[in-house]
Order: sequence, then structure tokens, then C-alpha cells
Amino acid sequence: MDITKAFASTFANENVIRAVVSTIAIILLGFYLRKRGTFGENFGKVLTKVVLAVALPALAFNSFMQGIDYTTFRQSMNVLIWGIVIYIILIFATKLLYFKYGRDKQDVLRVLTDFGSTTFFGIPIVAGIYGPTSRAVIYASVFNIGYRIFLYSYGYIKMSGLKMEIKNLKQMFLNPIVVATFAGLVLWLLQNENWIPHLSAIGADGKAVNVAFYRIDLTAPWISQPLVYLSGLASPLAWLGIGSTLGSISLGKAATDRDSWYYSFNKVVLVPLINVILLAILAVTNILPVSAEALETIIIMMATPTAAVASTYAIGFDRQAVLASNASLLSTVVATVLMPFWIIIAQVLSSTGIFH
Repeated sequence: MDITKAFASTFANENVIRAVVSTIAIILLGFYLRKRGTFGENFGKVLTKVVLAVALPALAFNSFMQGIDYTTFRQSMNVLIWGIVIYIILIFATKLLYFKYGRDKQDVLRVLTDFGSTTFFGIPIVAGIYGPTSRAVIYASVFNIGYRIFLYSYGYIKMSGLKMEIKNLKQMFLNPIVVATFAGLVLWLLQNENWIPHLSAIGADGKAVNVAFYRIDLTAPWISQPLVYLSGLASPLAWLGIGSTLGSISLGKAATDRDSWYYSFNKVVLVPLINVILLAILAVTNILPVSAEALETIIIMMATPTAAVASTYAIGFDRQAVLASNASLLSTVVATVLMPFWIIIAQVLSSTGIFH
């Protein structure tokens, strides 16, 4: 497809433009309200807790309340595999990016580069573009499985210098988002009539359909509706929280740190670029092909700033705490600015025909 036409098609996509404008506008609103004093010092942290504990679990679970088909299942498995493989690749690749640094600073920068804010920053944007019950949110939730496995194992061990602890296994598997993702994934996979009792319900098109009894979106909409409302909170609350957090920290100090700028480039530009190149090779060779929608989701997830847990590790274990704070702030600003470009690039790549 002609690249010019691909760009024109992307800018004509109302969902993309709406999501980009909404993201930036609400982040700026959160920033303004924090600077003005409407939002208190801890408001961003409170919003973050609400999003992580309530809104995102509802979004993850609700995204699986749809029929299963072979294409979506196959893509989900490919995304799951890639979501594990890419972190193994990054663990070794980041060694090359920071080989000139001392051991302590190198370890911190590697972990911060490996793990982005896919949950708090990435998934709300995916949901904003494709909708909270779209296949893209399924792909995002499945992709995050590998992320959490490595974040709470490799990330913790690397930053603490200790062996894996039981409390981190609990964080890994009993986190509300992980529980909701696995619960939704299992229910989604078990919808076969031979395995699960089915009920007659009215589908979105107004026609009668037979669905698994736990498809509460159709069999018990009065139960599903609260989850729909909570899912809808994920994106705006996350963006307000990001803006409020940015408004609480001095950008001037972070902007003078050359290491933070180098890190931000690696995290927000190089990491998603590595994903694009490798996924293109895998698609062309048909080794691990992903669909256009899955590709767009992965690019958005990997073009995110520092993961809050990763920066918390650095601060909690006193591993380059100032650098981690500056890197987190600066990468969030850079990611906010560049995310619209990555969304456009993802849409254009989808139009090339490499990804089906």
C-alpha cells in the first residue's frame, strides 16, 4: 500500500484521532489541576490505586466477555509467546545499551528499560482506541502475562540482590489484574457447548444466540453493567493520574540529567522499534505472525514510560533512587509526546499488508 495513502487513512481514522486528543487533553487537565491546587499532593497516587485495584481488573475481565473464534485464539497465543520472548530478548539487549555504565547504574537502567508502564499507561490507551470490549484489550491483557512474570521475578531479584520471595509470588499471581485476566481468559477458552452449559440470550444484533451461561454480558446484563461502568473509568482516571503526577514533580531537574534523556530514548523509541523490526521479520517468515491489531497493541504497550513497580524497586532498595525518579518523570513526558506518533506509525504499518 502507498505510504502516503496509509498516512491519510490513519489521520482519517476517527477512533485514532479521538484517542490521541483525549489522552493528551486529559493528561494536560490533570497537570493543570495539580498545578492549580485542585488536586492534592497524593491525588495522583489515590487515582492510581483506584485504577489498578478496580478499573483495570474490570476492564481485563470484561474484555473476555465475547465469543471465541479461531483467529482471535491463535493471535492471543502468538501474543502470549511474544510477550514472554521479548522480555528475554530485552534482558540481554539492554546489557549492550548500558555496558559503559558502572554495575549499579547499569542494573537499574536495564530494569527500568525492560519494564514499561504497560498496565497503567498502555492498556487505557488501547481501550481508548479500540474500545473496552475489543480484541485489542484481550491481546493487551494476554501480553501482560509475560510482563508480570519477569517484573516480579527477574526485576525484583536484579534490583534487590536477593532471592525470589513468597511475597513477590503473591504479587505476581494474586494481583487483582492478574486474577481478572486469568479468570477471563479461562472462561473465554471454555465456551465450547460440549464443556459448558449454554443458555439462549439476545445478542447485540437483536437475534437469539446460544452462549455459555457465564457470558454475563448477554445472560445477566444487570451484573455486567457495573463492570462496564468500571471499565470505562480506566482510561480517563489513568490519564488524570499521569497528569497529576507530572504536576507534582519538578521537570527542570530531570531535564538536566543526561542519563535520563538517554534512558528515555531507549525506553520510548528504541524498545518499540526493536519490537516492530522483530515482529516484521517473524511475520514475513511466518514463524510467529501477528495480526495488524495485535501489532498495534504491542507497539502501544512497549512505547510506555517507566513502570511504577520498577522505579519503586529502585527507590525501595536504594538503587540510584534519584536517577530512577528523574528517568520515570522524563520518560513519562517523552512517552506522552511520542505516543501519538507511535499510534500513527502502528496504523501505517498495519496498512502495508505485512501484518494480516
